[in-house]
Amino acid sequence: MTEARHPESGRHLLFVAGEISGDAHAAGVMRELSVDGSWSFGGLGGPQMQAITGAVENWLDEAAVLGLWEVLVKYGYFCQKMEAMVSRVLGEKPDGVVMVDYPGFNLRLAKRLRQAGYAGKLIYYISPQVWAWKRGRIRTMAALLDRMICIFPFEVDLYVSSGLSAVDAGHPLVDALEELRSREIPREENLVALLPGSREREVSSLFPIMLGAARILAEKHSQLRFSTIGATPPLTEKIRQMIREAGLESVFEVGNSSAREIMCRATVGAVASGTATLEAACLGLPYCLVYKVAWLTAIAARFLMSVRYLGIVNVIADREIVRELLQENATQASIAAELERLLSRPEEREQLRRDLAGTVSKLGQGGAYRRAAEVIAGAWDSKGKEKGGLE
Repeated sequence: MTEARHPESGRHLLFVAGEISGDAHAAGVMRELSVDGSWSFGGLGGPQMQAITGAVENWLDEAAVLGLWEVLVKYGYFCQKMEAMVSRVLGEKPDGVVMVDYPGFNLRLAKRLRQAGYAGKLIYYISPQVWAWKRGRIRTMAALLDRMICIFPFEVDLYVSSGLSAVDAGHPLVDALEELRSREIPREENLVALLPGSREREVSSLFPIMLGAARILAEKHSQLRFSTIGATPPLTEKIRQMIREAGLESVFEVGNSSAREIMCRATVGAVASGTATLEAACLGLPYCLVYKVAWLTAIAARFLMSVRYLGIVNVIADREIVRELLQENATQASIAAELERLLSRPEEREQLRRDLAGTVSKLGQGGAYRRAAEVIAGAWDSKGKEKGGLE
């Protein structure tokens, strides 16, 4: 590991990210802070952060896990990394620690650091979705953190009301999609996007249902074509094999475009819940949201969720703009019916596009990483409140 070096005049930060998206977001902020040459960095993250400084340890292969069981299997590993990170912070004494998303690890890290007497700034970027699941955590976070940098406008009031300084920096997707949106790729009248998610579990559970919907639509409308792709080459091959087994190769294109390009080209689509639904909204694709999880997980979610909707577009709008087909309602017939409704009723399709555009406009006008960097740099402009442990 390359030794972190403090600039002669400036500040030293450790960043902690545990997923591919967090690595990208942290690297974007680090690049913005690096412009004036007065910052040095280290921490835990991925290849994009490590490309900026060798003082970042790439742990994504182990850290990027999903689900309770996967975390339990690696519990010992995460305990070791927690102890190592606490020791590193106390040893390096950085001016601040910037925690990027990844709440299962990062919120515990914040608690451990305060308990260990760390007095530097603790700054959180990409708010955990506590507003959806665990609103009670907000008071705990207010006791531990110095700044919360949000990417959705409605999040700010939740934190400010608990005494935590919070700022909406805008959503990084606005910047990431700017070039693609400017190309104004024409939509193909009879093309349907079927995007089952970025994880193998999602592909295994959702794509067979999407294939069934495609069969129903193809039998009724011979002119329709379908486009899809996996998040990785192995997942794309898995999808291709599933299409072959279903006997639908003649109506599918697989892997010819990126998921984002498919969203630009298609007239309508079915999209798995997650970041892809926000991408689809930004790119103007009229779509329905589809998701299924294990029934025990679904029961727990219904008790724990604090919001009425799963899709972030609907959460932002506070109404169901995009039709949500979840659990027992996520069937071949229901997906086919919703896609046919959008295909056959251009006026409703256009209204959905207008609603999506109005919602996306609330995500800012670009420059998200620059604004996040400005918030971080400004954290030392005034004395922050003393932080203690949990109540």
